[in-house]
Amino acid sequence: MNYPKTLYEAIQFFSDEDAAIRFVAKIRWPDGMKCPTCGRTDVAYLAKQRRWQCKSAHSHRQFSVKVGTIFEDSPVSLGKWLIALWMEANSKNAISSHELHRALGITQKTAWSMLHRIRLALQHGTFDTKLTGEVEVDETFIGGRARNMHVGQRKAKGRGAVGKAVVMGLLQRHGEVRTEVVEDTKRRTLQPRVHAHVEKGSCVYSDALASYEGLGADYAHQVVDHAECYVRGRVHTNGLENFWSLFKRCIHGTHVSIEPFHLFRYLDSETFRFNNRKTDDGQRFMLGLGGVSGKRLTYKSLIGETEKHLPTGNDEGSALATTD
Repeated sequence: MNYPKTLYEAIQFFSDEDAAIRFVAKIRWPDGMKCPTCGRTDVAYLAKQRRWQCKSAHSHRQFSVKVGTIFEDSPVSLGKWLIALWMEANSKNAISSHELHRALGITQKTAWSMLHRIRLALQHGTFDTKLTGEVEVDETFIGGRARNMHVGQRKAKGRGAVGKAVVMGLLQRHGEVRTEVVEDTKRRTLQPRVHAHVEKGSCVYSDALASYEGLGADYAHQVVDHAECYVRGRVHTNGLENFWSLFKRCIHGTHVSIEPFHLFRYLDSETFRFNNRKTDDGQRFMLGLGGVSGKRLTYKSLIGETEKHLPTGNDEGSALATTD
């Protein structure tokens, strides 16, 4: 299937709304159009409405290509959605809602909601295989620096890691990274994640955190004490440190400030870009587009109201909104 290879080609191609609809329809229904309600294949296209109509009499017999995707119930044109997906999937340091609203001519509120839906599409979901070979394990803290806080806020939160979110990462050397927001850095929290994602017998490298003690029973576990050095032969966590650097640059340089509850969404997006770093922009866009179906994130659930959305992967609920 032909697809745009550059942002310039994408803007040209998706500026035609009918072309954008045909493009997404071919990806969603490669074997022919189907009614999402009853599965009937002999549906009629209503060109003026840009919708299809099922010949069976039932509720929701008319449907658009957005139904059952992250685009559902959005008045924004599909062409703008696809350009937003391209920019989030391919911008090395991501894109802020303020930048997107200026680029597409939409409100910042709409851009913020769109980007969170796109991050849901980029979310990996479940993992079928475990990491093998040489695997680096590390954790980091995400939060504001104490010296940048108001004196009252600094006293309330304290210094160091107090009041910050904890993120754990596992990186297979020259392979993929897996990340997750965790409750703390205790052994009962970190070690089950290692066992869930790493094949037994693999080489596991970590820093000298006491929570990793005991992994030697199932893995070839080696430790590098950062108080003494950062590299000891092949034993280091520099690959993960590089990923943390990219992620924090994305937060501080692009988003500036994010709410802790939404942290996993930004993490999913950065993980997607890192794991597909060896592909070109067009391929990353197509991979992101492949994740739009079967996922739904409503604005009410996004801002923490009572309505729930379909849970997938790391998606655990709703809380306060953020600005970036």
